[in-house]
Amino acid sequence: MRELLSIREFARLSGVESSTLRYWDKIGLFSPVERDKNSKYRYYRLEQIIAINFIKVLSSLDVPLKTVLEVKDGRTSSDIVELIENQEKLLDMKMRELRECYSVMHVRRELINYGEKVLKGFRLVDGVMMKDATSEEGVRVNEQEVVTMYMEEANMIMGPQTRFKRGGGFYEPFFEFCKCAEDLRINLSFPIGAINEDFDAFLEAPGEPNYFCSMDPTGNKKRPAGDYVVGFAHGYYGEFGNLAKRMKLYVEKNRLKVTGPVYAVYLHDEVCTEDPGQYLSQVCVAIEK
Repeated sequence: MRELLSIREFARLSGVESSTLRYWDKIGLFSPVERDKNSKYRYYRLEQIIAINFIKVLSSLDVPLKTVLEVKDGRTSSDIVELIENQEKLLDMKMRELRECYSVMHVRRELINYGEKVLKGFRLVDGVMMKDATSEEGVRVNEQEVVTMYMEEANMIMGPQTRFKRGGGFYEPFFEFCKCAEDLRINLSFPIGAINEDFDAFLEAPGEPNYFCSMDPTGNKKRPAGDYVVGFAHGYYGEFGNLAKRMKLYVEKNRLKVTGPVYAVYLHDEVCTEDPGQYLSQVCVAIEK
């Protein structure tokens, strides 16, 4: 092999594109040992493959070329350790963002799919959803039904207590929750939920929850696992139609005693439908054993 390598040969051996080598030369980051005065062709030495590895390694760590250029000459091990530590911090932030993004996608997919099952109708056997139940088995569930169902534990992040004004409507307290979400580190990309302190509070004012919440599974507020009276409703945020009345009649007819907060969550919202009238909410309250 000749002592000097053309840019094409050096690119093949180093694994760096010729266009990238030209750009690095232009900004003074990595230059050939010679350049033909007439043809302007660039020529490299074989040992430069070792030198270029410094740039390749830092580039693989997402270190900006400007930073690589700043530390290139006279660099020390301390310089590189400091640079790597800074990149670790940036990567930690990106990883947290990616994990949260994945969590939002997972929660939304699960709730949307569950909402689709509700719209199509499914069966419960002993309070548990059956994947392969025949049309004759168990209790049928759809958006018109109120049923007793086993619910898995769910986490959420609660906002501050709401302040509804007499005759003031739903939206002002809801927007107050949205405005304070950033300060409280509440991610509004998760589906929105609402909590009434008890069943009586829900019956009195279904559209005026005591708290709004984000269905973020990292939250420290838990909806415990257990048996719940569950109902569904179509409508915009805060609109539950006659669901409160239907749930009250179901509880009385089946001589159930409910306890604890009432939890509402939107299975379908503006993310998956343009029509606010087609938003699908689920409301549930635990049954006292």
